[in-house]
Amino acid sequence: MKKLLFIYNTHAGKGALRGRLVPVLDALTEAWDVTVHPTRGAGDAAAAARARAAEFDRIVCAGGDGTLHEVVNGLMALPPEARPEVGYIPAGTTNDFAKNLSLPKTLEELAATAAAGVPRPVDVGRFNSSHFIYVAAFGAFTDVAYSTPQAAKSLLGHAAYMLESVTRIASIQSYPLTVEHDAGVEVGSYCYGMVSNTISVGGFKGMPTQPVELDDGIFEVVLVRQPQNPIQLQAIIRALLTMSPDEGGLVTSYRTGRLKITCDRALPWTLDGEFGGDHAAAEIENCRRAVTIVYGA
Repeated sequence: MKKLLFIYNTHAGKGALRGRLVPVLDALTEAWDVTVHPTRGAGDAAAAARARAAEFDRIVCAGGDGTLHEVVNGLMALPPEARPEVGYIPAGTTNDFAKNLSLPKTLEELAATAAAGVPRPVDVGRFNSSHFIYVAAFGAFTDVAYSTPQAAKSLLGHAAYMLESVTRIASIQSYPLTVEHDAGVEVGSYCYGMVSNTISVGGFKGMPTQPVELDDGIFEVVLVRQPQNPIQLQAIIRALLTMSPDEGGLVTSYRTGRLKITCDRALPWTLDGEFGGDHAAAEIENCRRAVTIVYGA
């Protein structure tokens, strides 16, 4: 039998994995020789994926997008030919990336798909010396995912993010940026920026003007200028939710394979919803078809 490493985080989301590991493992062991690795803290999933990749044909991770983010970062430290396939059992609060993969609903079905689904190559973003699987973002509200208390996220789910965001409206600030990309240069003051490869960010499933392809070597980029009044803020939110241009010209969007964002101060970034550090310069590149992810039907 082929070998599979199962990395799981029982603290993700509402603790959906607690008490449910037996049916998950039953589904995985039908076709695989399974080794189990519970995460022991921040960075452990990345370290385990990197250190043990050569022993396995597939790594299945169960947890939130942060767990998948760690596994992908661990694998990106290895040469392409040394990266095993990745299955994902989403058990977090928002599970943005899972919305790209046509995955089923129940844990048992998710485990069956992770074991026997369709492997397809997907792009990975390089962000300076780190990597992200679906989004890198800065500015207004981007720290909500990692600053919202875990107890609130477990109790309220996505509503916890929204409640935390409401408290930040008065503190929105803009940053003077130079953004170099494939088609030119943007210079201006922006309060929010997002570089993504996903149909869903923050739990909202928008409709991009062009279909998002996970393996085309292209990012979708959104930059938002500072709103001056509540009406402009509403227009920005509407544009972000529908992934369409706003009439006031405060939201800029385009597609690119690489970009460099520089600021006169260090910006706090999030990568896949996790704190990505403070950076005055961010060089971002699409690593096309860098890892293979298991899809549903």
